[in-house]
Amino acid sequence: MNKDQVKGTLKDAAGHVQQTTGKVIGSNEQQLKGIKKQVDGHAQKAVGDIKEIVKDASKK
Repeated sequence: MNKDQVKGTLKDAAGHVQQTTGKVIGSNEQQLKGIKKQVDGHAQKAVGDIKEIVKDASKK
């Protein structure tokens, strides 16, 4: 695992918590911010996944 994979996973989890909190308190703004954070986290994790694939391929 690399930094992007870890940070992306954490950002996704934080976004999920923020979205759920927004639902509980009835804040559409917080829900949307949580969803955006999840999307950013997924993207960052995907970048990390690609880096790992390239790193593994270069070892072969």
